[in-house]
Amino acid sequence: MTLKVNSAETLPGVFTVSPIGSLDGNTYQVLEGTVESVLKQLPDIIIFDFEFLDYINSMGIRILLKTKKALEKNNGKIMFVHLQPQIKKVFEIFSALPTMQVFTGIQELDAYLDAMQKAAR
Repeated sequence: MTLKVNSAETLPGVFTVSPIGSLDGNTYQVLEGTVESVLKQLPDIIIFDFEFLDYINSMGIRILLKTKKALEKNNGKIMFVHLQPQIKKVFEIFSALPTMQVFTGIQELDAYLDAMQKAAR
């Protein structure tokens, strides 16, 4: 699959980033490049609009965590809107993970996330 990413400053200091397609190990660089460009403008808030995001794996989550960390350095915030059911399921899984070691590696984690997203559709 492919990934297209739109971004725009919707209010002063507020940027909306809208990935369209599949966010995985083959496409994460597209989102990463867009986010890096937005971060150079020192935003107060980045809103990720996931209305047209069909799939996300650990590489996508990694970019979101990096973005959150970069924003927090300047008291910025990260927000998410329009999470599709399968994407919401991945967010639920990751919010439970910090307290337990569940997966032996990235491949096992991505296989699990893939199966959970297919089941949530």
